[in-house]
Amino acid sequence: MLSVRPRAAELVFQLYGRTLHPELFEIRARRTIERGSYSASLAITTAGHLISWRRDGLTLTEVAAGTSQPLPQRRRLLSHRLGGERSDRVECRGGLRYQTCFQLETLDHDLFWGFQQELVAQAARRGVAHRFEAPGRLDVGAFSWIDVETRPRSLLVQTFHTFPDDSAIVKTQSLFEIS
Repeated sequence: MLSVRPRAAELVFQLYGRTLHPELFEIRARRTIERGSYSASLAITTAGHLISWRRDGLTLTEVAAGTSQPLPQRRRLLSHRLGGERSDRVECRGGLRYQTCFQLETLDHDLFWGFQQELVAQAARRGVAHRFEAPGRLDVGAFSWIDVETRPRSLLVQTFHTFPDDSAIVKTQSLFEIS
């Protein structure tokens, strides 16, 4: 289990066609959603996030984790190192579509701190958020936020993870949609 947040460049974004055991992760905040014919669980982990979406016996699990995090290979549908910007999609049985785009962005130090403060203010109004402890007395800790929009036939999830040591932000947007 990871006990320290990895560097932003050491993250990997993966999608599984199965549930991943929560004990593989150090979960800091979580929320469960029931809407229409689907349910979802959202969790902020030390490295990033874990999102499981379920409908009619089908489970998709999205995870942003460190490359050193031991994760299974079985039923892994996508795997990408985080760096720059990328998008992908998966069509599943039962008319389920999954689309995602994600990016790792490095900012000027002052812009980074301003962006993090804006995220903290927005997260106070909705979603799931966690502020990590600062490593030093004068430092500011990392921050993660999962913002969710639910519809009867879709779930839109946006995540933001800050990495102060790198002045970097990981942004993801994923759509789970029933056609």
